[in-house]
Amino acid sequence: MIIPMIIMQLGIAMDYWGEFTDNTWAVHIHYWSGTVWYLFLIIQPYYAAHGKIEKHRTNGMIGIFIAGSVGLGSLSMLHRDIRLAHLAMEFPEKFGPFKAWFFYGVPVVETVMICAFMYAVIKSIVYRKDLANHAWWLISTVFLIMMPALGRGVQFIQIMISGFTPDLNAMVGIYISAAIIIGFAIVSAIKYNKLKHPATILIICVNLFNCLLEPVGKSEVIQNILETVIKG
Repeated sequence: MIIPMIIMQLGIAMDYWGEFTDNTWAVHIHYWSGTVWYLFLIIQPYYAAHGKIEKHRTNGMIGIFIAGSVGLGSLSMLHRDIRLAHLAMEFPEKFGPFKAWFFYGVPVVETVMICAFMYAVIKSIVYRKDLANHAWWLISTVFLIMMPALGRGVQFIQIMISGFTPDLNAMVGIYISAAIIIGFAIVSAIKYNKLKHPATILIICVNLFNCLLEPVGKSEVIQNILETVIKG
């Protein structure tokens, strides 16, 4: 869990710390709740492995609160992407390769990610007395919500190499990130004999769906639904 934590922090570093003073309160809550969740997934196995079961169980109850803040906090920020879509249409020169469709696609794939995340947390509670299943469902949450941070990191590297131009393919970062996440998840699943586990299948499906961001974001039907439902 330490490696995914480092990947997440490196991926989002420039996007968060580079614009720290300009970030809204919601962004700060989103970043720190996600960071605390990753730390939680590092600490919990340590307590379980060292026989500190009472602390593990107590922290588990606190973890429900943290997971809720991660999920609901993420969903409460979706209006930010709709606002960015409007700005991208009004000032396309300021957004380079990131067209309005990109920002319309983001809330859709992030909604799927967060729903999958919350489902995995619920399944970990259901299987709390089955250590192997309980642990793998919790581990899966890392791979289910890693895309936004890793995607930003890969896109930042892509921009550093090719420049912030309209000709840059904004989806390349998403494709590369999805491949990294799925690859990392499969290697971990093989290591823990969980390759055919439902959580592993969920990880693969969610990250493959993320690769559909472009056609989803370009759908006028979906754009109209987002404009109707998400206000902010």
